[in-house]
Amino acid sequence: MINDTELIARIVSRDDHHAFHCLVAKYQSGIRQLLRRLTAGDHHLADDLAQETFITLYKKIKSFRGDSALNTWLHKIAYNHFLKSQQKAYKKYEQTECNFDDFEKSPHNADKDLVIEKLMQQLSLPERTCITLSISVGMSHVEISQVTDFPLGTVKSHLNRAQQKLKSFVASSKIAGEKGEKHA
Repeated sequence: MINDTELIARIVSRDDHHAFHCLVAKYQSGIRQLLRRLTAGDHHLADDLAQETFITLYKKIKSFRGDSALNTWLHKIAYNHFLKSQQKAYKKYEQTECNFDDFEKSPHNADKDLVIEKLMQQLSLPERTCITLSISVGMSHVEISQVTDFPLGTVKSHLNRAQQKLKSFVASSKIAGEKGEKHA
C-alpha cells in the first residue's frame, strides 16, 4: 500500500483523483466513527460532516505541512466542522436508557454502537470529544491536544471525568436493572 506522503504528493502535483480516493478509503471509517460519537449518534449529521471533512481535505491538502500525522490533521478538520455545526444550531439530545445486559450479551457491533452512542450523550461535548479521540481513534493525549486545542492538562481532566461518569452511569444502570429483576 502506498503511504500517505506519496498519496499527498500525487494529489498535489498531478491532481490524482485515485490517490485522493485512497486517502478517503483509508480514513473514512475512523472519521465517520469520530463524528457519530461526537454527534451522539446523529448518523445523518455525522455523514454530512464527514463529507465536508473530505471536501476540506481535498481543497486544503496543499497546505498540509506534515507538522503532525495526516490522521491527526484530518481529525482536527472533522472536529472543527463538528464545532461549526454546533454553533449554527444547538440541539439537545434526548436522554435515553441503555440496556447493559443486551450490550454485554450482544455479538453484534451495530447493537453495541447504539448503546455506546447513548452513553456518549451522558458526557459534555469536551469529555465526549476527548474520550472518543482517545479510545476510538487511539490518539495520545498530545495528539488530542493538537486536534482540540485544549491544553494537555485539560485533555487529561476531560478524559478522567468522562471515564468516571461512564463507570458511574454503567454501575448505577446495572444496579437499577438488578433491582428491577428482583421485583419482577
